[in-house]
Amino acid sequence: MRPLQDNNMYQKSVLHNGLRIVTHNIKDRDSLSLGFWVGVGSRYEEARLKGAAHFLEHILFKGSCHYSCEEIKMSIEGVGGTLNAFTSEEQTCFYAKIPSKHLSQTFDVLSDIIIHPKIAVEDIKKEKTVIVEEIKMYRDLPQYFVLELLDQLLWPGHPLGRSIVGTQETIMNMSGRDLKDFHRTHYMPENIVIAACGNLKHDQIVRLARQKFGRLKKAPQQEFIRVDSNRDRPNANFFRKETEQMHLALGMPGYDEWHKDRYVLNLLCVILGGNMSSRLFVEIREKRGLAYSIGSSYKTLHDTGLFLIRAGVDNHKIVEATELILKELDKIRRHGVFQGEFKRGREFLLGQFLLSLEDTMENMLWVGEGVIAKNEIKTLENVIKIFEAIKREDIQRVAKEVFNPKRVSFALVGPVTHQQEKKLGSLLGI
Repeated sequence: MRPLQDNNMYQKSVLHNGLRIVTHNIKDRDSLSLGFWVGVGSRYEEARLKGAAHFLEHILFKGSCHYSCEEIKMSIEGVGGTLNAFTSEEQTCFYAKIPSKHLSQTFDVLSDIIIHPKIAVEDIKKEKTVIVEEIKMYRDLPQYFVLELLDQLLWPGHPLGRSIVGTQETIMNMSGRDLKDFHRTHYMPENIVIAACGNLKHDQIVRLARQKFGRLKKAPQQEFIRVDSNRDRPNANFFRKETEQMHLALGMPGYDEWHKDRYVLNLLCVILGGNMSSRLFVEIREKRGLAYSIGSSYKTLHDTGLFLIRAGVDNHKIVEATELILKELDKIRRHGVFQGEFKRGREFLLGQFLLSLEDTMENMLWVGEGVIAKNEIKTLENVIKIFEAIKREDIQRVAKEVFNPKRVSFALVGPVTHQQEKKLGSLLGI
């Protein structure tokens, strides 16, 4: 085991089999947040098993060798804690927030579902219907379905372009053997990070991890299909559906998680559409009343990234709103941003970091994601230094690179007319 330490608050240890433990000791908290991160998500699935990572996330809560489904929930919720999980493109995380004194019991429960899930036939059969209903739910919610359509445009034919939850066909055809094989392949020590934040002792977490995971043997980590991002022409998908609003998602390739300008893009997203004083919110909603919600965001992945604008727009004003969005992107490309909005955006971003890290759960998600994705401990001090080093001209430089009209993907869900579709296509250069 190789102990590492950062800032006297963050500590990291690695067991002999490669399992990593990272903790952040916050002494003045009564709570403790614990997360078990697995480095697998939807991009690691072959086409016929689309949705396997998310399906497995569901099944692990149905019971393990030592705990039934009810015991898993009651052992944590019965002491005032909360329990949940999520699956993304590249990670799965099982987490709990509890009063600190219940650490050992909670650790035992989460460890058991990770290492020894039952994956019983009867549970799989019942959960298939639950996940199919989840798929239907997302399809019925246009603000989520439009993002699925956008992914298909950005990454056609690639696992990233397919839904995280899978399709009705892949879910209904998935077998217990498929899920057991998927678990055996990906849930191995070198692909697991245990993150804990709150009132804790690092050595205690390491001891618990060694007891539960120490006997597991090393296994090779699985590779993923890399993204080919050489597309140089805009594309669009107009999905006609009777809705009260049109929901648009405009995306362009962004930066991967190692790119030197990923923090610049983060700041650019805040200035453009990160809050109520951002450019898009003021221009589209406040001045013209074209949308109730509008904002921008970004996402980094292992080998690619995404810049995203999404909005819910009046059905009759979708062309006007889209034109204004494209004009704001072009303004930043050509003229950059003002000093005042640059400073406000940076202060907002750093303030949001500071406020979120007052919570043990947000701390756990922050530090756990950093280690599972890049094997690095992120500290607020380091992030502050990075953002303070960003200059106003960096914003325009990144905007010129990312806001490339030839690489725009545009998805729309709503009662779009042929005339609107034609005008939108002309605006987008399609």
